[in-house]
This record gives sequence, C-alpha cells and structure tokens, in this order.
Amino acid sequence: MKGEKLYHILQQFFPNQAALPWDNVGLLCGRMDKEIKRIYVALDPDMKAVEGAIAAGADLLLTHHPLIFSDIKRIEEGDYLGERIIKIIENHMACYAMHTNYDVKRMAGLVASRMDLKNICVLEPTVEDKSEGIGFTGDLKEAVSLKDYGEKIKEWFDIPDVRIYGDLNQMITRVSVCPGSAKGMEDFALAQGAQVLVGGDFGHHEGLDCIEKNIGVIDAGHYGLEHVFIKDICEFLQVNCPDIEVTLAPLEYPFHTI
Repeated sequence: MKGEKLYHILQQFFPNQAALPWDNVGLLCGRMDKEIKRIYVALDPDMKAVEGAIAAGADLLLTHHPLIFSDIKRIEEGDYLGERIIKIIENHMACYAMHTNYDVKRMAGLVASRMDLKNICVLEPTVEDKSEGIGFTGDLKEAVSLKDYGEKIKEWFDIPDVRIYGDLNQMITRVSVCPGSAKGMEDFALAQGAQVLVGGDFGHHEGLDCIEKNIGVIDAGHYGLEHVFIKDICEFLQVNCPDIEVTLAPLEYPFHTI
C-alpha cells in the first residue's frame, strides 16, 4: 500500500486536526509515496524502536510519541535525535506519529473501558460541544478503597507498581483518568466530583498539592497506561490494512523498580 493511502486511512480515524496546538503529529520523516509493506508499532521512537523496526524490515515506524517534537537546527552523528533520524533515512523508512490526536479520539476511552467506568464524561474538552478531549471521568460500580483500586490498576494494565498519594483507606466511587502526563489535571477532576486522579508523571510537589486539594492520586507512570496504544493500533491495522504486515515493540518498561 502506498504511504499516502495508508496515511489517508489513519487521518480518517485520527486526524491531525484533533491534536492539541503544541503537538507535532503525522508523517515526520519519509516520503508520502513510499510503498508500505511492513509496519513496526511502538510507543516511543527511541533507538530501541528504530533498531527494532530495522530488524523487522519495516517500511514505517508508527509511534504514539513524536520523533521530532520541537525545532531542530541540525541532524548529525553524535546527537541522540540526529542518530535516530539518520538511521531511519539510511534504512529507507518513514516515521509517523499519532499523539494527542490519538489521545482525543481513542486513548482515554480505551483506558476507561479497561477501568470499567460508567457514566463517563470528558475530563478536559478540546471541542466546543465537549464531546471530545483529554481524559475521562466516570463512576465505579461499587465503592472501593484507594489502595485496592491501585491494585486493580496494576492488574488491568500489567504494571509492576503504582505510586499513591492520599489516604489508602479512603473509599472512592468516582474516578478521573488522564493517560500519559496528568500533572495539572486535578482541578478538572475535582470540578467533576472525582475522588482520585489516575495518570502519570506526578512529582513530589504535585502529589502534595493534590493531597491538600483533597483528591487522591494513583501515579501509574507515563508508560503504564499508554502502552495500550501498541496492541490497539496493531488491531486497527489488521482490520483496516490487512495486507500490511505488523510487528509490535515488546512491552518493556523504561525503568526498573528494585
């Protein structure tokens, strides 16, 4: 399949226009008319993913996080980003990212479905009618302690550990979730009556602030919730582009807990 046809299919479901203004999505490296026979899907376009795509003989590295996020002035050896771009070009690959456009169109709903939330509403709307946006808030079927809900998050997303801020014995019935970085989202969650915010990238001070604002936090890490992108996009491609071979990056957390 020609790249431009594939990208048209992706745009139908995850249009670049749905991305937040600061984001950088779509085809970030490569030719529109390249023939795409094999795709390697990863969460991050790091060197492991680039080398995995090369080893798989992929024509396209398809990732959630963008390869190029901010302005760059040179592409050269010895630079961590430059090395990746050079390898992609030398191996005649393309690189395509679906970041906040995927978050808005798919990620939060996918994550919320695993968490078995009902009566859901958008956490931070990005369109005027509030039908789409970043994250979701919803109700639990029955009350559960903050500690036990943290255990459920570990199970649902195959996470080795979570970090919890708040009273572990607090009983919760309403939850907000923001996959990836959820820093600063607690005010949206509080406005919707959530008792806990599930997400990633909370620092010490953000955690303390949430405790004082009387909302619990379950920090599942940035990778912890968003890795569902890999399998989900594989299934999407198998349905919508059945002639393309898809290889998945292994589920591999970028840190170790000891």
